[in-house]
Formats: sequence, structure tokens, C-alpha cells
Amino acid sequence: YLGDLPAKVRAIGFDLYEINGHELDAIEKALAAPHTPGVPKCILAHTVKGKGVSFMENQVGWHGKAPNAEQRQQALQELED
Repeated sequence: YLGDLPAKVRAIGFDLYEINGHELDAIEKALAAPHTPGVPKCILAHTVKGKGVSFMENQVGWHGKAPNAEQRQQALQELED
């Protein structure tokens, strides 16, 4: 566990933008947001592993693992709904 990551990022002098990493608009806004010249920008995107796919969501075992053809079809269907 990293502790209070936002506080640590601010403490080392970064301009910090915390966003919902599942919202494309939030990502685009954070990337385009102005920041202090000469100060690095950090975008901290809060996400959920496998978001939106019933059998993958919050399941660490899916990290870096490819679904089979049947699982792929199910995942795509769930993400389209």
C-alpha cells in the first residue's frame, strides 16, 4: 500500500490532477489542463481493474491475462450494454 499517494505527489512538488480514469473526458481535460511552468504534472487516475466486465472486475488474476474467444465475446457484449 502506498499510503496517501496524492499527498506524497504534492510534497515532491508536482501539479496533481486526480480523476476518474474510466471517464475519457476527464482524461482529456487533465491532459489539456494548464500547469505551473517548470513544474511536472501528475495525473492520478482512479480506476477499477476489469471495470464493466462481470468476471474480470476487481479480479487480480486477470491482470496481464488474455481472455479466450468465448470470454472475449462476453466481455465485449457487457461493455457494449
